[in-house]
Amino acid sequence: MNDDAARLADQLISAEQEERRRLALALHDGPVQSLSGIALMLDAARAALDAGNIEQAQDLLASVVDRQRDAIRSLRDLSFALEPIILRDQGFVPAVRALAEQLGVSEQIRIDLDVDAGEELAERVQVTLYQIIREALHQSLLRGPPTRVSIAIAAVDGGGVETVIADDGAAERRRRVFEPLEERARAVNGTVEVEPADDHGTVIRVTVPGYTAR
Repeated sequence: MNDDAARLADQLISAEQEERRRLALALHDGPVQSLSGIALMLDAARAALDAGNIEQAQDLLASVVDRQRDAIRSLRDLSFALEPIILRDQGFVPAVRALAEQLGVSEQIRIDLDVDAGEELAERVQVTLYQIIREALHQSLLRGPPTRVSIAIAAVDGGGVETVIADDGAAERRRRVFEPLEERARAVNGTVEVEPADDHGTVIRVTVPGYTAR
């Protein structure tokens, strides 16, 4: 194995380990905590029934149902975040369009797309770029909601691709905010550059080389 291949393998292993840590934290802080609370509430409901306190048991069981639904919703959202079904079943472009439509309607922002070039990329790269796009959109909303976002994917020299995500929201000066995007890009040997937009806002450029893009 040459030096470049060994370096890429190390980067892939590191990115996968970081993704597993992120997943474990999300599971622990979300569904696992909810399920632990549900177990305690069920114990309390059983104790109330044994004591003949039917009304208290009914109230507890009603709360359990609500918490269970929240746990199911959290698990569904987590599953979708890892790899949305539409990405697997229909392809990259429909998945990005569905994401843009969902956020565009819920957040009342305009999201312009030019992402057809992403349909020809390797599956691993498609998943990575989808995750980066999703995370960049949510970061943009947290910075101070933009009124417009544009996402474009284009071929570059050497068979690689460049993904540009630009918004007109508040600028982000904290470099560490973009570290999760860089970690995801490294999984496919990509790079991330962040710069202020011409007027205001932020431009994120994600470049993936040809030897991993295809």
